[in-house]
Amino acid sequence: MTAGAAAPRQDTLAIFGALLRRDARVVRRELPFFLLRTTLQPLLVVFVFGFLLPRMGFVRGGYAGALLPGVLAISITLSSVMAIAFPMIVEFGVTGEIEDRLLAPIGTRWVAAAKVVGAVVQGMLAAFFLLPIARLIMGPIEGLTVAHFGIVLLLTVLGAAAFSTFGLWLGTTVNPQQIGTMFGVFITPLIFFGCTYYPWQGLSVVPVMKYLVLLNPLVYVSEGMRAAITPDLPHMPIGAVIAALLTITAIFWTLGMRSFRRRALG
Repeated sequence: MTAGAAAPRQDTLAIFGALLRRDARVVRRELPFFLLRTTLQPLLVVFVFGFLLPRMGFVRGGYAGALLPGVLAISITLSSVMAIAFPMIVEFGVTGEIEDRLLAPIGTRWVAAAKVVGAVVQGMLAAFFLLPIARLIMGPIEGLTVAHFGIVLLLTVLGAAAFSTFGLWLGTTVNPQQIGTMFGVFITPLIFFGCTYYPWQGLSVVPVMKYLVLLNPLVYVSEGMRAAITPDLPHMPIGAVIAALLTITAIFWTLGMRSFRRRALG
């Protein structure tokens, strides 16, 4: 039976759940390596900029409050993108493993959606693993609060969804030989111009840059986290952040599904 074959709704949901359980077993088996791969860079940033430099007197102690939300945003970005983009590149271009999933009696969109949901969960795992460790490394952070945990959870889901769909698009448009280029061209500029190391309002000193970076999805995750866990610091309105992340998710969901279907049927 082909991937596009129709199936009763209950059967479709059961097969979709089976795909998710299969991915969950893989993640459980590789969880330590996954966390190391996706949180090592943010933790190094925390150690250098949030622990060493303040104690050396090169940055003010209050910088930790601006840095922590950005580090969480980096963790969500890296984990969500890597959880789906790399497997897609390998499965479509090297191993052909995606064929096993496409033979399931379920629509092609459901196969892609299972990948996206799995990446969202992994993005959330990385963020909530990193948060307490980063807090321990940095020490007391002025203005840090967990009173808005519901908003933190919502923004984590929305940020992971935005970058999981972005990863789906990347993974179905990039060839295996271009993996290194992908990180150099897409991921590195996203991080450095994603308001991760500085608040968006601080770019008022360079007005052109302040509005150019609005094209970067990471800006909204970073600013949303600032609004949720360090609300006393300058940040974007939370409503604007949520609207932007929903729009970005919808755009990359459409683009990613289109490219996934084209690769699958091709």
